[in-house]
Amino acid sequence: MNYKKVLEDIKKLGEFMPEMENEEIDYSMLFQEYGVDVKSLEEEMLNYSPKMELGFVKLNPETIEPSYNYEGDSGFDLYSTEEIVIEPFGRALVPTGLAFDIKDGYEIQVRSKSGLAINQGLFVLNSPGTVDSGYLGEVKVILFNTNKESVTIKKGMKVGQAVLSPVVNGKWVELVKKDKIDKKDRGDKGFGSTGI
Repeated sequence: MNYKKVLEDIKKLGEFMPEMENEEIDYSMLFQEYGVDVKSLEEEMLNYSPKMELGFVKLNPETIEPSYNYEGDSGFDLYSTEEIVIEPFGRALVPTGLAFDIKDGYEIQVRSKSGLAINQGLFVLNSPGTVDSGYLGEVKVILFNTNKESVTIKKGMKVGQAVLSPVVNGKWVELVKKDKIDKKDRGDKGFGSTGI
C-alpha cells in the first residue's frame, strides 16, 4: 500500500472538510476506495516505532562499525583500533576510530562493559564518559586496569559501550547566581544519609 499517497489524499480531503460540515462522511467507503485494510493499519500503528538516525564516520579503515547486538540493548559496543598495553593500576586512552553526528538534545554516554569489568578487571574510568552533540572528533575510551599485571588491549577488542541518551544541554539552561537556595525536604543531607 502506498501510505504516502493515502496521506496526501487525506490532506486534500481535509481542505474540503469545512465545506462538508453538515454532511455524513462514510469513512469505511473512503478506506475501501483506497484499499486500506483498517485492521492491518491499526496493527501497524500500534507496533510503529520510529527509529532515530545516529550518523557515524569511520576514521580508520579497520574501524569496526557500530551495531546493536540485540534490538533491546541500550548500548552498542566500541572497539579498539590500536594495540595498547595498560600497566598495572594504569589507564589508557583507547581510540575507537569513530566520530558521531549526534542530534541536539542528545549525548553519547561511554560506559563499561560488564564482561570486561568482571572477567578482565578493566572499566571505563570516567563512566559514563560524555560525548556532547557538538563534538565532532574521534570517540576515545579511558580504560583503567585494576589488575596487578599489565593487560594488552588488542586491535578489534571491545573496550566499552556507547548509549545514546536524551540530555538537557546548555542551550536550554540559564545559570542564575543566587544568594541562597530555598529550603527543601532533604536539605544538605547526603553521603549515606538515607541509610546503607
